[in-house]
Amino acid sequence: MTEQPDWLNNFVGIYNKLDKETLYLLAEIYHPDIEFRDPLHGISGLQGLSTYFSDMYSNVISCQFDIQHSLSQGDEAALYWTMHYRHNRLGKGRNISVEGHSFLKVQDGKVILHRDYFDAGSLLYEHIPVLGMGVRWLKARISGEQTGSKDNKGAQACPKF
Repeated sequence: MTEQPDWLNNFVGIYNKLDKETLYLLAEIYHPDIEFRDPLHGISGLQGLSTYFSDMYSNVISCQFDIQHSLSQGDEAALYWTMHYRHNRLGKGRNISVEGHSFLKVQDGKVILHRDYFDAGSLLYEHIPVLGMGVRWLKARISGEQTGSKDNKGAQACPKF
């Protein structure tokens, strides 16, 4: 396995230390002009990101990232991960696991661009009462339609709504 740059090792190490008591560490890994994007949020600047993390961690019981794979070249990197978290208001506080990946770009030794990709339904919507039942039903229906179609000669079917 190729050795990763120090900034990436530092990023991963600090990310796994984060909780509501250690959010001051964000300034060690994020550039003051950070642009953070995920399927649910778009945040500019370290102050905005710090506020976002503070709000998020106020209800999180635990959150840990298991990094399966990382790639880096120059000032960019990609991380492939599974997030394991427990939240007071989601899934009755049970462990929820979500797979995703992050694209990172560094400037002056700190991450200036962080773009996360994950299934927002698996992270959030499936664990909200009533709404979650509908999301799970829709995902199962789409999945069943795609794998159940035999008349398309092996091509993946388009979902029927």
